[in-house]
Amino acid sequence: MKKLRLDKFLKLNRIIKRRTLAKDAIEKGFVLKNGRPAKPASEINPGDEIQIDFANRVLVIRVMENMEIEVVREEKRF
Repeated sequence: MKKLRLDKFLKLNRIIKRRTLAKDAIEKGFVLKNGRPAKPASEINPGDEIQIDFANRVLVIRVMENMEIEVVREEKRF
């Protein structure tokens, strides 16, 4: 199975529209991998839990075997 970078994974799964935006969000600390700050080049493995902090919501996903996502939790902000 091919390894994916975190920024590319977020783009390919359409969580963030562009890879450059994903890279910026990761570098600014809005994305956590397994509860820790990540780097754009971090390798993604099945079972990893990714938390993305958007302006209006927090999305927590789990990476599946086929590099697809499972939504674990989504919290809306008001």
